[in-house]
Amino acid sequence: MNALPDSIQVFERGWLSSNNVMLLGRHDTAIIDTGYVSHAPQTLELVRHALHGRHLDQIINTHLHSDHCGGNAILQAHFGCKTSIPVAEAEKVRHWDVEALSFKATGQRCDRFTFDATLAPGDVLTLADMEWQALAAPGHDPHSLIFYCPQEKLLISADALWENGFGVIFPELDGKSGFAEERATLDLIASLAVRLVIPGHGAPFTDVAGALARARSRLNYLAADPVRNAQNALKVLLKFLLLERQRIPLADVPALLTSMPVFAAANNNFFKQSPEELGKWAVGQLVRSAAARVEGEYLLNE
Repeated sequence: MNALPDSIQVFERGWLSSNNVMLLGRHDTAIIDTGYVSHAPQTLELVRHALHGRHLDQIINTHLHSDHCGGNAILQAHFGCKTSIPVAEAEKVRHWDVEALSFKATGQRCDRFTFDATLAPGDVLTLADMEWQALAAPGHDPHSLIFYCPQEKLLISADALWENGFGVIFPELDGKSGFAEERATLDLIASLAVRLVIPGHGAPFTDVAGALARARSRLNYLAADPVRNAQNALKVLLKFLLLERQRIPLADVPALLTSMPVFAAANNNFFKQSPEELGKWAVGQLVRSAAARVEGEYLLNE
């Protein structure tokens, strides 16, 4: 049985916005992750349509990258709903510390939101009338959580595991450990009885063993030469900006990259090249992979 229970709906959003998971219990409603800020009005409409006149009681964030919490503010304003975030992020959000939060570091945007509660590994939540375990899933983000429902053998994996890979291992860009943590997270997922994974991006999938094998193979490839992870991050960050803006003047690419502290750290630790050289390389990589095209003086999204 590979179907989702009727009380769970997945809004598969793409790559600019993370997937959103609606959980409709008999007496309460919740959404896990809310997409990117430029899609916030669409997120609100998707939620309102799914609720059929009910009230949204709770927002839960797996982690606080901008593509997972960018709809928090609009949903809070509309519903006045409770919001729960990973406990390690509490002080950053309380003081809206843009230096500590990831938004400035990645050149991305997020409307300011508040929180009412925190979640820690080991917490048990009741969502859609089912019990879910909050589990630590460092690697892509050191404070990320994933949620496992033993009753239905469901896993909400955020960016710790996709059908083909996982999110950028950001800690490694800044000289911190991330590969070992991602490996431990994959081992944790392998230890669970999971029939269906709801990832942070992409369609839900059932071939968990295959996804884990692909993820481990990719992790081995990246860890063997950490420059590969940094190169992947550079491509991903530029593609994200392109998804948001749809077109970027080629002359602006170096300045956009240098405006990101995470890029500056990666360049200092790995590339040691000029922004112009790396910008040219990143543009070439996106064009080569058919993720973008150049027309005249502009880089266009594909």
